[in-house]
Amino acid sequence: MPELSPEEWSALVLSLQVGAWSVAVGMPAAVATAWLLARIPFPGKALVDGLIHIPLVVPPVVVGYLLLLLLGRRGPVGAWLDAHFGISLAFTWQGAVIASTVMAFPLMVRAIRLSIEAIDPGLEAAARTLGAGRIRVLATITLPLAAPGLLAGAVLGFARSLGEFGATITFVSNIPGETRTMPLALYTFTQVPGGEPAALRLMILSLAVAFAALALSELMARRLRQRLGGGS
Repeated sequence: MPELSPEEWSALVLSLQVGAWSVAVGMPAAVATAWLLARIPFPGKALVDGLIHIPLVVPPVVVGYLLLLLLGRRGPVGAWLDAHFGISLAFTWQGAVIASTVMAFPLMVRAIRLSIEAIDPGLEAAARTLGAGRIRVLATITLPLAAPGLLAGAVLGFARSLGEFGATITFVSNIPGETRTMPLALYTFTQVPGGEPAALRLMILSLAVAFAALALSELMARRLRQRLGGGS
């Protein structure tokens, strides 16, 4: 494969950076949300579940536009962040992280929730009868047993972030070296004369990164299953 150009390297590094930060930012909230939906009954649970999954069923451009309205410099949250902290998210790589996190969040929540629901509630109830609080049960029983689901959620979130296009280009635009991730760079190269070779290289690179992430997750999942007594 020919050597990548500086612009292609920039898109690769930025995509990996955005994907990693997206998982880091989204996972704590995804774990808390999944546990809440899996274990705590409350009024309006179906509505909350539906709202969480909205990014999966609406065009990504809609999500990006909503983020722009909310977090742009003239948006209610964006204007407050800019006025009080000098933080601007629109048209920055940090904004790309936010867009990717929002799009990946439902996938992370779903994977983790299914893993938590598969755990026998009797194990958690037994621990509580022995005096363990809800947080301690979560930390010492629920999350270790749900580790394969957490791993699956992280991989799904990372992969979704790598492929994110619509919400990103709408919220943070397509700025070289700042917000131009691999999907945006690939799209850009397909729109200019002579850009087909670079687009092909980025396509192959995207597939290679995705396969590497899946292979690594499968290896880690096997080790987790062995530790949990599930065999190889």
